[in-house]
Amino acid sequence: MMTEACDRVRRRVWIASVGGVEDRAALTPVQERTLELLRRPDEPLIFPEAFVDDLRTHVREALGDLSARLGGEKLFVSKNWLARVHGCEAHHLAPDVFEWNAQNAKGFVAHKAIELLLNWQGEAAPGTLVDEAIARLADSFGSRGDWVATLTDADRAELRGAAVERVTRFRDSFPPIPASASPLTEASIKFTAPGTIELGGKTDLVIGRLQGRESRRVIIDLKSGGKSPNHVHDLRFYALLETLVHRVPPRKLVTYYLDYAEAEIEDVTEDTLRTAARRTLDGIERHIEITLEGRDVVKRVGGACRWCPLNTSCAEGAEYLRGDQRNG
Repeated sequence: MMTEACDRVRRRVWIASVGGVEDRAALTPVQERTLELLRRPDEPLIFPEAFVDDLRTHVREALGDLSARLGGEKLFVSKNWLARVHGCEAHHLAPDVFEWNAQNAKGFVAHKAIELLLNWQGEAAPGTLVDEAIARLADSFGSRGDWVATLTDADRAELRGAAVERVTRFRDSFPPIPASASPLTEASIKFTAPGTIELGGKTDLVIGRLQGRESRRVIIDLKSGGKSPNHVHDLRFYALLETLVHRVPPRKLVTYYLDYAEAEIEDVTEDTLRTAARRTLDGIERHIEITLEGRDVVKRVGGACRWCPLNTSCAEGAEYLRGDQRNG
């Protein structure tokens, strides 16, 4: 009986500090499920200081060696850059011909609206948040802002509808986040070592504040559309950055799929961080080999062939797409 009472107390404290509500009945079943997955363990998670120091030293030294092979070229390494170089190397080297449209822009508009939602004082309807997000993006610099500013009424309506749907899904399925959880949205993080290589990214959402050496933070990546094996690597890269910069690893990584209202969660371990470091350094080495050291490019076919700018001239990609169409 005493154990059950203690469990109930711990649960109320957890819900109050992470979910923003004390009444379990106030949560939807989906919110309750997600909250359980995010729950902080009773025992504090603290990574050995020697492990963190060794990992950081290894990455710094390896980046210095790789930088020397670049011959002065500056290189910015992001999660998307790593996904490309570990995918098809021909695609990695191809010119970027990406163009915005209402279908592929719904994700960044929804992300901006969710950022506003998490910092909004009082209640706000998803439509209000999306309208404000579109207005702010139209005033921003860069290709996204330029595209949003020139939307036709029909394109704006299509974009608004798709983004409102995703913001509504997030509001109805993700547990409320109180200010005490120290949520950070669109948080930039960068790591540099001696040389010309910089690692960096911008996380959609980080929950939890740093306290000593205890791993408290949860990194959340919001995804629109389907699932991909690359998504787990994206978050591991963010975990590596967090560890290199703050010297305290996060405790959990969450890929939250807005279309499915589902969270896929991974606990951060020493192996998680070692894997992320190996993949990052290996990706940089591959780039150096094919751009500066004359290694032949390796083509890898897959789902990305559908939108690759080389798919009309690449024999391997064309064959894959024909087979994909036959199987579909």
